[in-house]
Amino acid sequence: MTHAELPERLDAVLRVIYLVFNEGYAASSGAQVTRHDLSAEAIRLGRLLVDLLPEPEARGLLALMLLHESRRDARSSPSGELILLDDQDRSLWDRAMIAEGSSLVRDVLSSRRYGPYTIQAAIAAVHAGASQPAATDWGEIVGLYDVLLRLNDSPVVELNRAVAVAMRDGSEAGLAIIDDILERGELRDYRPAHAARAELCRRLGRTEEARGSYKRALKLAHQEPEQRCLQRRLAELSS
Repeated sequence: MTHAELPERLDAVLRVIYLVFNEGYAASSGAQVTRHDLSAEAIRLGRLLVDLLPEPEARGLLALMLLHESRRDARSSPSGELILLDDQDRSLWDRAMIAEGSSLVRDVLSSRRYGPYTIQAAIAAVHAGASQPAATDWGEIVGLYDVLLRLNDSPVVELNRAVAVAMRDGSEAGLAIIDDILERGELRDYRPAHAARAELCRRLGRTEEARGSYKRALKLAHQEPEQRCLQRRLAELSS
């Protein structure tokens, strides 16, 4: 592909880079939570693309990758166990990456030429700006997901919004949205949907439903640390 062909193929290039990054950020299978070689290579490619073609969504994707990658060191324990966002040691987050990613987000949003990658990066920036889980501005996150749904009306985005709604309005509100998604037959085999449902049921004291959803999520999990995390959740329900 020549430099002249880049603009018309930008969407495909961004999609491929993000696929590589996602496999590095959260390995789909195996013994490790992350694969730094892949996420680092995706960020390198993202920087190269921005240098060649500094379009808003190219910068938005770079921001998104930097903001996610900033949490890498906090996402697993020294023994390789998965650590969920609320339990992460935020002092381990890479502040230089957060500053760079947040600056990129602000620049792209101010241009009014943003797309789905930039809005996802804006959501990640809200998380990155919270010094502790309780300080997270869930109202802003729900609003950003509303914008993202208008740009990319997908059940995965709807699921992520449901989790944010649960944090803003309570577990019942989020669970109702997730149940509606699952009842439509969408995300039936999508592990995060069942894991999110299990967590909300657990918070509501609906133990048997939580247990069933955790078991369903466990069947769909292929990454070993993720499997162990779900097994721990099941054990906690039994105790």
